[in-house]
Amino acid sequence: MQKIVECVPNFSEGKNLKVINAIFDVSQTGKVKSFELEYNVSHNRMLFTIVGSPEDVLNSVFESIKIATKLIDMNKHTGEHPRIGATDVVPFVPVSGVSMEECVELSNKLAKKVADELNLPVFMYEASAKKEEYRNLADVRVGEYEGLKKSMRKPDYGPLKTHPTAGAMVIGARKYLIAYNVDLDTTDVNVAKQIAKKIREKDGGLKAVKALGFEVDGMAQVSMNLVDYEITNFDEAYREIEKEAKNLGVGIKNSEIYGMIPLEALVRAVKTTFKGTIFRSDQILEKKLWE
Repeated sequence: MQKIVECVPNFSEGKNLKVINAIFDVSQTGKVKSFELEYNVSHNRMLFTIVGSPEDVLNSVFESIKIATKLIDMNKHTGEHPRIGATDVVPFVPVSGVSMEECVELSNKLAKKVADELNLPVFMYEASAKKEEYRNLADVRVGEYEGLKKSMRKPDYGPLKTHPTAGAMVIGARKYLIAYNVDLDTTDVNVAKQIAKKIREKDGGLKAVKALGFEVDGMAQVSMNLVDYEITNFDEAYREIEKEAKNLGVGIKNSEIYGMIPLEALVRAVKTTFKGTIFRSDQILEKKLWE
């Protein structure tokens, strides 16, 4: 079986199209598939997906990290989304023929390369975490770039100080993650913050859900990372937000899946939305055509 990994690097740039395209374009080598470029002005953030063999994906994402380090100045960066560096976070996800342990090894290889060649401090998270307090990405980002610049914590790789312009970064290995945003029909960001607190796991809400409330394009948004769709899928999160919003006298304007998701998440959503439905991923025609 061919070894395939996915990598979804996140960068702190969502406004300057020249910089966005430079970071994305350099990732597109002949040996990987690089696609699904997403960026947002309010978040001032971009991400995309790279898929291929472990070594090819590592080489591809490293080229993007190099360009981001050169072009993004964190001293001038502002945006809604938490971040600690020009390249904020780089997760590796096993797709086929690759174990989580191999992705952990790959993440450490990239971290050492980044530290040695770009002189960037790197923190390891999720399955790659070397310290339990850094397993959760939100805990690594405490204080964000500005706080880390003032009081640097000991990284897992690289210097004990932030890069002068690129800050620091986080690298790791994890399961599939669904980035899911729900825009509320209100401009009151405090409503989004209240709902995010109600639904996120750390405050007693839905399991495997991380959520924050933001103002995006003038509207209130509940922005989520669903870290295990087999525990809580995007349709379940939507229904919970809909319920909490109704309690606060607010409706939902729209919602958005940000980036790529596994096919099984869609299958699961159909089965839970239409109770009792017998439906399998191998019933999807396009999947049969790809096999």
